[in-house]
Amino acid sequence: MRPWSDRPIVECHEPLEPLPPSLLRLTPHPYQAIGAPYGRGADPFRLRSGVVARLLEAQGQLQQREPTLQLAIFDAWRPVAVQAFMVDHAIAEECRRQGVDPSDARQRDAFRGVIAEVGRFWAPPSDNPATPPPHSTGAAVDLTLAESGSVLDMGGAIDAIGAVSEPDHYSAAARSQPQSQAGVWQRRRDLLKEVMAVAGFEQHPNEWWHFSHGDQLWAWRCGAPQAIYAGALVPSSSATV
Repeated sequence: MRPWSDRPIVECHEPLEPLPPSLLRLTPHPYQAIGAPYGRGADPFRLRSGVVARLLEAQGQLQQREPTLQLAIFDAWRPVAVQAFMVDHAIAEECRRQGVDPSDARQRDAFRGVIAEVGRFWAPPSDNPATPPPHSTGAAVDLTLAESGSVLDMGGAIDAIGAVSEPDHYSAAARSQPQSQAGVWQRRRDLLKEVMAVAGFEQHPNEWWHFSHGDQLWAWRCGAPQAIYAGALVPSSSATV
């Protein structure tokens, strides 16, 4: 269970729609590239129509402040099967990084620690309609900033496991040394958060790159009594792109 899992969902039935060309997509899609099971022809660069409109608003806000910058979309809609695949992948990668062998009974506690740490960033792949993973609703987006089509350094990779991914990770260093590299990274993170907030998005507490509008996490963060997006499926007639 997540802190937001108790928020009821009253589905508003907005459709999923492809992101418009004015929003930069980071391709090849990172999860499709490693074999995540989206299904034949499915397009992960989709969101609910209201969320797409808010993303365009956020990009407009960004370009009013910094005309050379644009939003760069890393990931958007993610079916539950892909969520399950990526949770397993993240656990396996973190085990490799830490040198933990899941099959070694002597490392059972270390393996549990890896699962717990990955769980701070990856939502359980729940099939329960009352607790859909945020990305499965079409309400959540992972994104960063780009300039002239090139992604900016934000001081930590998207999907990195650990404290470096927390939105304010560099805030203390930025206050003490505002002209440092850490100061640059924190200002970029803050700028992304600010323009997304103006457009009505809420940020995941552990991830500088994750924002949503209309899902349970959003409702919990902003105090809304209910979410408006449940798990979303692409109609079969529009699955191929």
